Amino acid sequence: MTERGFRLPARVFGRLSAYYLVCWGIIVLVMRDAFPFAIAATLAIAVYTTVPLLAFLQGGGWSFYPRAAFRLFVIRPVLYAQTSLPLVAVSGVLGLLIGAAVGHPLAVARGFVLVFASALTLMFIIGYVGSRRLVIHDLEALIPDLPPAFDGTTIAQISDLHVGPQTSRHYLDRVVRAVESLEADIIAVTGDQIDDRWEDVARYADAFAGLRAPLGVFLIAGNHDVYAGWDDVERELAARVPATLVLNEAVPLRRDNDVVYLAGTGDPAGVQTHSRRVAPDIARTLSKVPRRAPVIALAHNPGLWPALAERGVALTLSGHTHWGQLSFPRWGWCLASPFLELSMGAYQRDDSLLYISPGAGYWGLPFRIGAPAEVTHVRLRRGPAAVRDLGRRSISATAGRSSRDLRPGGNSRVA
Repeated sequence: MTERGFRLPARVFGRLSAYYLVCWGIIVLVMRDAFPFAIAATLAIAVYTTVPLLAFLQGGGWSFYPRAAFRLFVIRPVLYAQTSLPLVAVSGVLGLLIGAAVGHPLAVARGFVLVFASALTLMFIIGYVGSRRLVIHDLEALIPDLPPAFDGTTIAQISDLHVGPQTSRHYLDRVVRAVESLEADIIAVTGDQIDDRWEDVARYADAFAGLRAPLGVFLIAGNHDVYAGWDDVERELAARVPATLVLNEAVPLRRDNDVVYLAGTGDPAGVQTHSRRVAPDIARTLSKVPRRAPVIALAHNPGLWPALAERGVALTLSGHTHWGQLSFPRWGWCLASPFLELSMGAYQRDDSLLYISPGAGYWGLPFRIGAPAEVTHVRLRRGPAAVRDLGRRSISATAGRSSRDLRPGGNSRVA
């Protein structure tokens, strides 16, 4: 949904078109004569869910701002179809092969396609319901050198909201109420405030501009904020949201005579988009922090944590991974795990701690299973370095109240 800003090579576009012809050709073959006008219906679905994507790729993005109706009724069906297409096509091929062995290739193939399509539909429904669930996740972060005045200080972290015109305002209000109910000393928004376009900042500001905290509200850039055009996003945030943007810098937080530094990094997407100003620069970020001063870092991409840990940062709060929007916390595995070493939950390396939030929104499809959207509530404590998982509280869909929901415990690991 980004503005025009890329070009797909012709050979890649050709291969992608061939992929769609093969997949949809298999489905047409299997479903022909399954019901009246089966071929016409299948081709209509193919056109509706493929042509917009090919147009997006061929044109290097949308030449217009996609409003709510377009995102809900064009982009979302495209995403559902692209997720399902290869699995349904493969099920058709398997059905044809197995059916050929028993003399009924089309009948068996249709059965396979219907079973796979039904299973995917059920999974999408469960995932949609899961995407509406919101929890408060209570953690304690023990920091050996935490100054006495900051012992008990609380941070409300929200991440990966991906706000756009299609985002439910009722849901955003639930997130706001959850944050406000914590009465945290610090509010940290750890990137991906918006969904892909700088125009989305207005929607984000309408919901979150009123957040306040005694020690401040702090924002950092996420990769989607950068992809949307960082200069425009930064300008809109500065104009609409009364919060402190920390970009490759650290600011002192003072209580009584004690000081803790809050640092914010850039994002690796700045390197990919040649936006050097928003690319991460860890040395610059920590350059003004006195030696041995405690540092809490906000880094959207957890891949920056090893460099921060090496420089003695006590606690890093990240997001970015969404826990793959599909996770099995008991096993410490999520859909992002095969691709990322640091993918979910808490990690520790010597005295440096990392927590990766699953985020409060979603990207792409409204889908979450095993990775509920959360507002993270971190209480700082002085003590031997560790992250303690104190459990989660579900947030009512109709009120700001919450109730204990999940058992304490978690997926803290030593890296």
